[in-house]
Amino acid sequence: MKIGIIGANGNAGKLILAEAVKRKHEVTAIVRDRSKVAESVDVIEKDIFDLQTEELAAFDVVVDAFGEWQNVLLHQTTLKHLADQLSGHHHTRLLVVGSAGSLYIDEAKSSRVIDDPNMPAEFKALATSMAKAFDALKIRTDVNWTYASPATLFVVDAPLTNRFTIVSNDRLTFNENGENTIGYADFAVAVVDEIETGDFIGKRFSVIAD
Repeated sequence: MKIGIIGANGNAGKLILAEAVKRKHEVTAIVRDRSKVAESVDVIEKDIFDLQTEELAAFDVVVDAFGEWQNVLLHQTTLKHLADQLSGHHHTRLLVVGSAGSLYIDEAKSSRVIDDPNMPAEFKALATSMAKAFDALKIRTDVNWTYASPATLFVVDAPLTNRFTIVSNDRLTFNENGENTIGYADFAVAVVDEIETGDFIGKRFSVIAD
């Protein structure tokens, strides 16, 4: 498959890229600075807002692994830009590396992780912006989208285990140890699995360690 990965030099993006390359997909890194791409792959060196329909629609899947901690509003504006550019181009899937903040924490699905008063303030602004971005995306029928939520504890340097569970109910879910956690390496495997299977078109899934 032809896969374009936006933010391919970030913590999640570079592992998704490496996993896709390992599985022999035709991968292109989409970054602002090509010198930061470690893998030997094709590169599109552009700001995300400069990406146009003809570039994005050339891929079977576009992975949005854009990351930004300071100007959190960018998570909304960049995702809207990508969705607008892919509007009506249903042959290209937009797979978004998202947040756990919009997962529901109750059976009635009335409260989300971002509504928890105990959520650390340093994460709340980012998670809230990403939740708003997802809210805007999930009502669109003109875009072939998938949203991948990591666990609330997303561990950069956790070793690859290949032991994880895919959750499809939009709720914060815990493993048998009472944990909601996933390593970046295992999350990358789950994302590429979904690229290949297409089980969650027009849906969100989350990933937790077993």
